[in-house]
Amino acid sequence: MPVKKTEKETAAPKLPQEAPLRALYKKTFGAEPESFEALRADGSARRLFRLGDGKRSVIGAFGPDKLENRAFLDFSRRFRAERLPVPEIYAADEAQGFYLEEDLGSTTLFEYLTAERKGGDLPPPVLEAYKKTLGWLPRFQEQVRKGMDLKACYPRAGFDRQSIMWDLNYFKYYFLKLAKIPFNEQKLEDDFARFADFLLEAPSDYFLYRDFQSRNVMLRGGEPWFIDYQGGRRGAAQYDVASLLYDAKADLAPETRSLLRKHYLEAAGLESKAFMRHYHAFVYIRIMQAMGAYGLRGFYEGKTHFLNSVPYAVKNIEWLLRNAEPGVNAPELLQCFKRIAASSYLRQFGKTKLGLTVRVMSFSFKNGLPLDEKGHGGGFVFDCRALPNPGRYEQYKQLTGLDKSVAEFLKKEPEVAKYLESVFAITDMSVENYLSRNFTSLMVNFGCTGGRHRSVYCAEALAARVKAKYGARVELLHRELSGGVLK
Repeated sequence: MPVKKTEKETAAPKLPQEAPLRALYKKTFGAEPESFEALRADGSARRLFRLGDGKRSVIGAFGPDKLENRAFLDFSRRFRAERLPVPEIYAADEAQGFYLEEDLGSTTLFEYLTAERKGGDLPPPVLEAYKKTLGWLPRFQEQVRKGMDLKACYPRAGFDRQSIMWDLNYFKYYFLKLAKIPFNEQKLEDDFARFADFLLEAPSDYFLYRDFQSRNVMLRGGEPWFIDYQGGRRGAAQYDVASLLYDAKADLAPETRSLLRKHYLEAAGLESKAFMRHYHAFVYIRIMQAMGAYGLRGFYEGKTHFLNSVPYAVKNIEWLLRNAEPGVNAPELLQCFKRIAASSYLRQFGKTKLGLTVRVMSFSFKNGLPLDEKGHGGGFVFDCRALPNPGRYEQYKQLTGLDKSVAEFLKKEPEVAKYLESVFAITDMSVENYLSRNFTSLMVNFGCTGGRHRSVYCAEALAARVKAKYGARVELLHRELSGGVLK
C-alpha cells in the first residue's frame, strides 16, 4: 500500500542558494526572511532572489564568478560614496559568492518603454526618462578622472585592443558563422585590425559602463537607478551612448536617437564634431558585441528567445549602412553587414514586426540616377518623361509639382492617371511582399527632365497612397528642388 507523503515532503525542493542567502539575511537584519522568490534569470550565470520580512525587501544574489562579484561590489561602494543612484550593498560573503543589495523595484526603463509605447516612438514621459538616464551618464564616466581605482575591473582594466578583438571575434564566431553569413576570414581579420586602430584613437579617460542599456536602468519614483556595471572599465565616452541608443528591442527612431545624443553631449560638455568622429564606429562594435551574444545564447545554446532581438539589430545595421558608415576602411566587414541586411532568414525570428520605410524621391535625369549603394538594393526607378509636361507652359514654368495649379493640370490628364495606376499596382506588390518578409526599406524614384513637375507630383501621389493604404513610414525627398525638399 503506498504511503501518503506529508505536505513538507511534497513541497518543491529548495534552491541551493536559498539557505546561504537566508542565513546572510538573518545575520544582517536580525530576522528571518518570510519570503524568498527567485527572479527571472538573465544571460549570465548569476542568480537573483527577492527576500523580505514584512518590514523590508532586499535582493539576494549569487554569482559563481568571484572576480565579477568583486567588480560589482567595489564599483557599487565607490558609486554610492559619489552619490550616484546605484543599489546599496547591505552585506556580502565574497568567499561563497553571496551578497545582499537594495531592492530597486521591478520596473526597468525597457519595461516602462514597452508599457507606455502605443505605436510610433516615445511618449513624452518615456523620453524624459531617457533624458534623465543620459543626464547621469557623464557622472559615471567622470569617475576615472576623479581617481577611481580600476584594479577591480574584470576581465580587463580598459577597453583596449584585447577587449576590442574579443568582441570582434565573438561576433565572427558566434554570429557570422552560426548565421551562415559568408566572409573571407583573412580579409575580415585585416579589417578588424584597422577597425581596432580607429577605435583606439578616441580619448579613453572615461569609465565605460559596458552594458548601459534600458534593461539595466531601474525606474523608482520616476527616477533612474543603475545596475549591472560589473563589466565596466576605462574606455571611450561614445561606447555607452551607443549602447543605450542602439539597444536593439528598444527600437528608437533615428530622430529620437539624434535628439538624445545631443542631450547627452550638452550634459557631458563635449564638442559634437570630435565626439562624432568615432561615434558610429562604436555603434557598430556595440551592435556586433550584442549580436555575438544573441548567437551564443540563441544559435549555440538553443535559448531561442535571444534570437528575437536579431531582426531589430538587422534593422539598425540597415539604417547605418545608408546613413553612417563606421569611418574606417573595412570593405569585408561592410560586405558582411550588407549580407546581414539582405537576409530574409535573419528577419524572421520571433513575432517582431519592424515596420517598413518607403523612401520616395523625385529627381532629374539630367543630374543622374539616384543610387542605393548602402541599402539592400530593393526598389524602382520610374520614368515620367512620357507624361504631359506642365513645364512647357509659361504659367507653370516657375512652379513645381507641389503647387496646386500644377497638380490640378496633371490630375486632369488621362495619361497621368493611367500611369499612376500601373505604378501603384507594381509598388503595392513590393510593399506587401516586404512587409511579409520583415524588410524595412524600399526605395521608389520618379524621374523627369527637370525633376520639378511630373516627378514631384507622382512622388507625392505614391507617398500619400503608401501612408493611407499601408500605414508605412515614408521618407519623401524632392532632390532637385531648392536645397532638396525633404518631407
